[in-house]
Amino acid sequence: MPDTKKIVTCFPITPEQVETLRRTASPEFEVLEASHDSIPEDIFEADIFFGHAKGKPVDWAKVVDHGKLKWIQSSAAGLDHCLSPEVIACDSIMVSGCSGLFAPQVAETSMALLMGLLRSLPVFFEAKAKREYVRRFTDEIFGKTIGIVGFGGNGQQVAKTLRPMAGKILATDKFPDTTIASGFEGLATKVYSDSELNEMLPQCDMVIATLPLSDENEQLLSDDQFSLMPKGSYFINVGRGSVVDQSALIRSLESGHLAGAGIDVANPEPIEPDSKLWEFSNVIITPHIGAQSIHRVPRTIDLFCQNFPKFVAGETLINLVDKQLGFPRPEHRFDMQF
Repeated sequence: MPDTKKIVTCFPITPEQVETLRRTASPEFEVLEASHDSIPEDIFEADIFFGHAKGKPVDWAKVVDHGKLKWIQSSAAGLDHCLSPEVIACDSIMVSGCSGLFAPQVAETSMALLMGLLRSLPVFFEAKAKREYVRRFTDEIFGKTIGIVGFGGNGQQVAKTLRPMAGKILATDKFPDTTIASGFEGLATKVYSDSELNEMLPQCDMVIATLPLSDENEQLLSDDQFSLMPKGSYFINVGRGSVVDQSALIRSLESGHLAGAGIDVANPEPIEPDSKLWEFSNVIITPHIGAQSIHRVPRTIDLFCQNFPKFVAGETLINLVDKQLGFPRPEHRFDMQF
Protein backbone atom coordinates (compact mmCIF):
# COMPACT_ATOMS: atom_id res chain seq x y z
CA MET A 1 0.00 0.00 0.00
CA PRO A 2 1.35 3.45 -0.83
CA ASP A 3 1.87 5.94 2.00
CA THR A 4 -1.17 8.07 2.82
CA LYS A 5 -0.83 11.60 1.55
CA LYS A 6 -0.80 14.13 4.37
CA ILE A 7 -1.37 17.80 4.98
CA VAL A 8 0.69 18.88 7.98
CA THR A 9 -0.46 22.08 9.68
CA CYS A 10 1.49 24.27 12.07
CA PHE A 11 -0.38 27.35 13.21
CA PRO A 12 -3.15 27.99 15.76
CA ILE A 13 -6.44 26.66 14.43
CA THR A 14 -9.55 25.39 16.17
CA PRO A 15 -10.87 21.80 16.00
CA GLU A 16 -13.71 23.10 13.80
CA GLN A 17 -11.19 24.60 11.37
CA VAL A 18 -9.26 21.33 11.29
CA GLU A 19 -12.49 19.59 10.33
CA THR A 20 -12.97 22.11 7.52
CA LEU A 21 -9.55 21.14 6.19
CA ARG A 22 -10.37 17.44 6.49
CA ARG A 23 -13.61 17.86 4.57
CA THR A 24 -11.77 19.80 1.86
CA ALA A 25 -8.94 17.27 1.54
CA SER A 26 -10.84 14.01 2.07
CA PRO A 27 -10.53 11.25 1.03
CA GLU A 28 -7.17 11.65 -0.70
CA PHE A 29 -5.33 13.44 2.12
CA GLU A 30 -5.16 13.16 5.88
CA VAL A 31 -4.60 16.20 8.10
CA LEU A 32 -1.91 16.04 10.78
CA GLU A 33 -1.71 18.83 13.37
CA ALA A 34 1.87 19.63 14.31
CA SER A 35 3.14 22.00 16.97
CA HIS A 36 6.07 24.39 16.73
CA ASP A 37 8.01 21.88 18.83
CA SER A 38 7.11 18.84 16.72
CA ILE A 39 7.21 20.37 13.23
CA PRO A 40 10.93 19.62 12.63
CA GLU A 41 10.01 15.90 12.69
CA ASP A 42 6.40 16.01 11.47
CA ILE A 43 7.32 17.97 8.34
CA PHE A 44 8.82 14.78 6.87
CA GLU A 45 5.30 13.27 6.71
CA ALA A 46 3.96 16.18 4.68
CA ASP A 47 3.00 16.19 1.04
CA ILE A 48 1.55 19.62 1.81
CA PHE A 49 2.75 21.89 4.59
CA PHE A 50 0.23 24.52 5.71
CA GLY A 51 1.45 26.95 8.34
CA HIS A 52 4.41 28.90 9.62
CA ALA A 53 7.33 27.05 11.20
CA LYS A 54 8.65 29.71 13.56
CA GLY A 55 9.58 27.70 16.65
CA LYS A 56 12.29 25.06 16.41
CA PRO A 57 14.21 25.32 13.12
CA VAL A 58 13.25 23.04 10.25
CA ASP A 59 16.09 21.38 8.32
CA TRP A 60 14.81 22.33 4.89
CA ALA A 61 17.79 20.74 3.15
CA LYS A 62 16.81 17.34 4.57
CA VAL A 63 13.14 17.99 3.74
CA VAL A 64 14.09 18.60 0.11
CA ASP A 65 16.29 15.50 0.03
CA HIS A 66 13.43 13.46 1.55
CA GLY A 67 11.44 14.24 -1.60
CA LYS A 68 7.90 13.95 -0.23
CA LEU A 69 6.91 17.60 0.19
CA LYS A 70 5.28 19.14 -2.90
CA TRP A 71 3.57 22.33 -1.70
CA ILE A 72 4.11 24.86 1.08
CA GLN A 73 1.10 27.09 1.80
CA SER A 74 2.47 29.64 4.24
CA SER A 75 0.01 31.04 6.76
CA ALA A 76 2.02 34.29 6.71
CA ALA A 77 2.87 36.83 4.03
CA GLY A 78 6.55 36.70 4.94
CA LEU A 79 8.31 33.63 3.59
CA ASP A 80 11.77 33.75 5.13
CA HIS A 81 10.69 30.91 7.45
CA CYS A 82 10.57 28.47 4.52
CA LEU A 83 12.39 29.96 1.53
CA SER A 84 15.72 28.36 2.24
CA PRO A 85 18.23 28.10 -0.62
CA GLU A 86 17.35 24.41 -0.95
CA VAL A 87 13.60 25.10 -1.27
CA ILE A 88 14.25 27.90 -3.74
CA ALA A 89 16.35 25.58 -5.91
CA CYS A 90 13.88 22.68 -5.72
CA ASP A 91 11.62 22.55 -8.79
CA SER A 92 9.28 19.99 -7.22
CA ILE A 93 8.17 22.20 -4.27
CA MET A 94 5.70 24.98 -4.93
CA VAL A 95 5.29 27.80 -2.42
CA SER A 96 2.28 30.07 -1.95
CA GLY A 97 1.79 32.70 0.71
CA CYS A 98 -0.75 35.08 2.17
CA SER A 99 0.40 38.24 0.40
CA GLY A 100 -2.49 40.72 0.28
CA LEU A 101 -4.80 38.49 2.33
CA PHE A 102 -4.34 40.67 5.40
CA ALA A 103 -4.33 43.95 3.48
CA PRO A 104 -7.36 45.42 5.30
CA GLN A 105 -5.68 44.97 8.68
CA VAL A 106 -2.37 46.34 7.41
CA ALA A 107 -4.14 49.38 5.96
CA GLU A 108 -5.95 50.00 9.23
CA THR A 109 -2.68 49.70 11.15
CA SER A 110 -1.08 52.20 8.77
CA MET A 111 -4.00 54.53 9.36
CA ALA A 112 -3.80 54.13 13.14
CA LEU A 113 -0.06 54.86 13.24
CA LEU A 114 -0.30 57.81 10.87
CA MET A 115 -3.34 59.33 12.55
CA GLY A 116 -1.79 58.81 15.96
CA LEU A 117 1.26 60.80 14.91
CA LEU A 118 -0.61 63.54 13.07
CA ARG A 119 -3.08 64.07 15.90
CA SER A 120 -0.30 63.95 18.58
CA LEU A 121 -1.88 61.04 20.43
CA PRO A 122 1.33 60.07 22.30
CA VAL A 123 1.38 63.53 23.87
CA PHE A 124 -2.27 63.30 24.86
CA PHE A 125 -1.86 59.76 26.25
CA GLU A 126 1.01 60.99 28.40
CA ALA A 127 -1.04 63.97 29.56
CA LYS A 128 -3.99 61.70 30.37
CA ALA A 129 -1.77 59.53 32.58
CA LYS A 130 -0.90 62.70 34.51
CA ARG A 131 -4.55 63.89 34.50
CA GLU A 132 -3.48 66.97 32.54
CA TYR A 133 -5.75 68.64 30.01
CA VAL A 134 -3.22 69.77 27.39
CA ARG A 135 -4.20 71.40 24.10
CA ARG A 136 -1.80 71.78 21.19
CA PHE A 137 -1.74 72.17 17.42
CA THR A 138 -1.90 68.98 15.37
CA ASP A 139 -1.28 68.04 11.74
CA GLU A 140 -3.61 66.53 9.12
CA ILE A 141 -3.72 64.31 6.04
CA PHE A 142 -5.99 66.57 4.01
CA GLY A 143 -4.24 67.86 0.92
CA LYS A 144 -0.95 66.09 1.68
CA THR A 145 1.08 63.84 -0.63
CA ILE A 146 1.48 60.26 0.57
CA GLY A 147 4.14 57.98 -0.87
CA ILE A 148 3.69 54.21 -0.71
CA VAL A 149 6.89 52.19 -1.08
CA GLY A 150 5.72 48.84 -2.47
CA PHE A 151 2.41 48.79 -4.37
CA GLY A 152 1.43 45.16 -3.93
CA GLY A 153 -1.75 43.99 -2.22
CA ASN A 154 -1.03 45.78 1.05
CA GLY A 155 0.11 48.97 -0.63
CA GLN A 156 -2.94 49.07 -2.86
CA GLN A 157 -5.25 48.64 0.12
CA VAL A 158 -3.43 51.44 1.96
CA ALA A 159 -4.07 53.63 -1.08
CA LYS A 160 -7.77 52.67 -1.16
CA THR A 161 -8.09 53.58 2.51
CA LEU A 162 -6.28 56.93 2.36
CA ARG A 163 -7.31 58.08 -1.13
CA PRO A 164 -10.44 60.01 -0.01
CA MET A 165 -8.37 62.15 2.36
CA ALA A 166 -5.00 62.62 0.68
CA GLY A 167 -4.19 65.30 -1.85
CA LYS A 168 -2.01 62.96 -3.91
CA ILE A 169 -0.88 59.36 -3.57
CA LEU A 170 2.37 58.30 -5.21
CA ALA A 171 3.76 54.76 -5.21
CA THR A 172 6.67 52.60 -6.27
CA ASP A 173 6.38 49.05 -7.56
CA LYS A 174 8.73 46.48 -9.06
CA PHE A 175 6.18 45.90 -11.83
CA PRO A 176 4.68 49.36 -12.49
CA ASP A 177 3.58 48.54 -16.05
CA THR A 178 1.58 45.54 -14.83
CA THR A 179 0.10 47.59 -12.00
CA ILE A 180 -1.03 50.27 -14.45
CA ALA A 181 -2.42 47.70 -16.90
CA SER A 182 -4.41 46.10 -14.07
CA GLY A 183 -6.17 49.38 -13.32
CA PHE A 184 -4.51 50.05 -9.99
CA GLU A 185 -2.94 53.28 -11.21
CA GLY A 186 -6.32 54.88 -10.46
CA LEU A 187 -5.51 54.47 -6.77
CA ALA A 188 -2.39 56.59 -7.16
CA THR A 189 -1.59 59.82 -8.93
CA LYS A 190 1.55 58.16 -10.28
CA VAL A 191 3.20 54.74 -9.99
CA TYR A 192 7.00 54.80 -10.22
CA SER A 193 9.32 51.86 -10.78
CA ASP A 194 11.22 50.69 -7.73
CA SER A 195 14.39 52.17 -9.23
CA GLU A 196 12.73 55.62 -9.12
CA LEU A 197 12.25 55.60 -5.34
CA ASN A 198 14.62 58.54 -4.82
CA GLU A 199 12.65 60.54 -7.39
CA MET A 200 9.40 59.99 -5.49
CA LEU A 201 10.57 60.63 -1.92
CA PRO A 202 11.18 64.42 -2.12
CA GLN A 203 7.52 64.92 -3.07
CA CYS A 204 6.08 63.09 -0.06
CA ASP A 205 4.77 64.56 3.18
CA MET A 206 4.26 61.02 4.47
CA VAL A 207 5.88 57.76 3.39
CA ILE A 208 4.42 54.33 4.14
CA ALA A 209 6.61 51.27 3.51
CA THR A 210 4.79 48.01 2.72
CA LEU A 211 7.69 46.15 1.12
CA PRO A 212 8.27 42.40 1.48
CA LEU A 213 11.62 41.06 2.64
CA SER A 214 14.11 40.31 -0.14
CA ASP A 215 17.83 40.66 -0.70
CA GLU A 216 17.38 43.77 -2.83
CA ASN A 217 15.11 45.39 -0.23
CA GLU A 218 17.55 44.85 2.65
CA GLN A 219 18.07 48.27 4.34
CA LEU A 220 16.70 49.96 1.23
CA LEU A 221 15.61 52.96 3.29
CA SER A 222 18.70 54.51 4.85
CA ASP A 223 20.28 57.95 5.43
CA ASP A 224 20.05 59.00 1.79
CA GLN A 225 16.37 58.14 1.52
CA PHE A 226 15.35 59.82 4.78
CA SER A 227 17.31 62.94 3.82
CA LEU A 228 15.42 63.08 0.51
CA MET A 229 12.10 63.23 2.35
CA PRO A 230 11.04 66.82 3.13
CA LYS A 231 11.86 68.16 6.59
CA GLY A 232 8.83 67.63 8.81
CA SER A 233 7.60 64.53 6.98
CA TYR A 234 6.39 61.30 8.60
CA PHE A 235 7.49 57.70 8.07
CA ILE A 236 5.45 54.52 8.64
CA ASN A 237 6.72 50.94 8.27
CA VAL A 238 4.18 48.11 8.09
CA GLY A 239 6.17 45.89 5.70
CA ARG A 240 9.29 44.25 7.08
CA GLY A 241 11.77 45.65 9.56
CA SER A 242 14.85 44.74 7.55
CA VAL A 243 14.00 47.13 4.72
CA VAL A 244 14.90 50.03 7.04
CA ASP A 245 18.32 50.97 8.35
CA GLN A 246 17.14 51.48 11.92
CA SER A 247 20.20 53.53 12.90
CA ALA A 248 19.52 55.89 9.99
CA LEU A 249 15.91 56.24 11.08
CA ILE A 250 17.04 57.14 14.60
CA ARG A 251 19.48 59.73 13.23
CA SER A 252 16.73 61.35 11.17
CA LEU A 253 14.46 61.52 14.21
CA GLU A 254 17.22 62.87 16.46
CA SER A 255 18.06 65.64 14.00
CA GLY A 256 14.42 66.67 13.78
CA HIS A 257 14.34 66.04 10.03
CA LEU A 258 11.46 63.58 10.44
CA ALA A 259 8.41 64.84 12.32
CA GLY A 260 7.62 61.34 13.51
CA ALA A 261 7.62 57.62 12.77
CA GLY A 262 5.19 54.76 13.20
CA ILE A 263 6.86 51.37 13.53
CA ASP A 264 4.94 48.10 13.40
CA VAL A 265 7.95 46.11 12.17
CA ALA A 266 11.58 46.44 13.20
CA ASN A 267 14.94 44.74 13.03
CA PRO A 268 15.57 43.11 15.39
CA GLU A 269 12.23 42.12 16.88
CA PRO A 270 11.49 42.74 19.60
CA ILE A 271 13.20 46.12 19.62
CA GLU A 272 16.01 46.10 22.18
CA PRO A 273 14.99 47.62 25.54
CA ASP A 274 17.85 50.14 25.31
CA SER A 275 17.01 51.29 21.77
CA LYS A 276 16.59 55.04 21.40
CA LEU A 277 13.36 54.39 19.51
CA TRP A 278 11.59 53.96 22.86
CA GLU A 279 12.63 57.44 23.95
CA PHE A 280 11.02 59.54 21.22
CA SER A 281 7.66 61.12 22.01
CA ASN A 282 7.00 61.34 18.26
CA VAL A 283 7.41 57.60 17.63
CA ILE A 284 4.59 55.07 17.94
CA ILE A 285 5.61 51.43 18.23
CA THR A 286 3.30 48.44 17.80
CA PRO A 287 4.60 44.86 18.17
CA HIS A 288 4.22 43.53 14.58
CA ILE A 289 0.43 43.33 14.79
CA GLY A 290 -0.34 44.87 11.41
CA ALA A 291 -1.88 41.67 10.03
CA GLN A 292 -3.60 40.60 13.22
CA SER A 293 -7.38 40.29 13.34
CA ILE A 294 -10.04 37.93 14.60
CA HIS A 295 -10.64 37.22 10.90
CA ARG A 296 -7.02 36.29 10.11
CA VAL A 297 -7.20 32.52 10.60
CA PRO A 298 -10.63 32.04 8.92
CA ARG A 299 -9.38 33.96 5.88
CA THR A 300 -6.20 31.88 5.80
CA ILE A 301 -8.22 28.64 5.96
CA ASP A 302 -10.44 29.92 3.15
CA LEU A 303 -7.41 30.71 0.98
CA PHE A 304 -6.07 27.17 1.48
CA CYS A 305 -9.47 25.71 0.61
CA GLN A 306 -9.48 27.76 -2.61
CA ASN A 307 -5.95 26.68 -3.46
CA PHE A 308 -6.28 22.98 -2.61
CA PRO A 309 -8.39 21.97 -5.66
CA LYS A 310 -6.04 24.04 -7.83
CA PHE A 311 -3.09 22.06 -6.46
CA VAL A 312 -4.82 18.73 -7.07
CA ALA A 313 -5.77 19.77 -10.61
CA GLY A 314 -2.30 21.09 -11.41
CA GLU A 315 -3.58 24.65 -11.85
CA THR A 316 -1.77 27.85 -10.89
CA LEU A 317 -2.10 28.63 -7.21
CA ILE A 318 -3.37 31.91 -5.81
CA ASN A 319 -0.34 33.79 -4.47
CA LEU A 320 2.06 31.39 -6.15
CA VAL A 321 5.48 32.65 -5.10
CA ASP A 322 8.25 33.37 -7.56
CA LYS A 323 10.90 31.81 -5.35
CA GLN A 324 13.69 33.84 -6.91
CA LEU A 325 11.85 37.08 -6.09
CA GLY A 326 10.54 35.91 -2.74
CA PHE A 327 6.94 36.97 -3.39
CA PRO A 328 4.14 36.47 -5.96
CA ARG A 329 4.25 38.18 -9.34
CA PRO A 330 1.34 40.59 -9.98
CA GLU A 331 -0.62 38.11 -12.11
CA HIS A 332 -0.68 35.63 -9.22
CA ARG A 333 -1.42 38.05 -6.38
CA PHE A 334 -4.46 37.59 -4.21
CA ASP A 335 -6.99 40.35 -4.90
CA MET A 336 -9.36 41.08 -2.03
CA GLN A 337 -12.54 42.60 -3.39
CA PHE A 338 -14.59 45.07 -1.37
